Amino acid sequence: MPNNVEEFDAYRKRMNDKILATDNKVIKRIFNLDTNAYKEGHLPVKTKELLGLVASTVLRCDDCIKYHLETCFKEGVSKDEVMETLSIATLVGGTIVIPHLRRAYEFWEELETKN
Repeated sequence: MPNNVEEFDAYRKRMNDKILATDNKVIKRIFNLDTNAYKEGHLPVKTKELLGLVASTVLRCDDCIKYHLETCFKEGVSKDEVMETLSIATLVGGTIVIPHLRRAYEFWEELETKN
């Protein structure tokens, strides 16, 4: 039975493939900009992903949170680092982000059990 991580990955890939197949120049450029922004630069990828996690949490985007959590996991970010990052996001975003914090914690647990 697939878990939330597998379902998210499959859905994201399927829909991104469909969207990019429309051959819309603006959408392709936005996707490309996003990809390039998170590459190694003056800041390491790990740091950029943690920054993305804070921004996504404050903006209350569950899909974005999942994406950054999964990338953080692949980059070797520890659970303690994720929790500290989410604590900053909760402080900045306020109590309205607590439901997203719960879902983020649950998704991180699934990442841990998947591997």
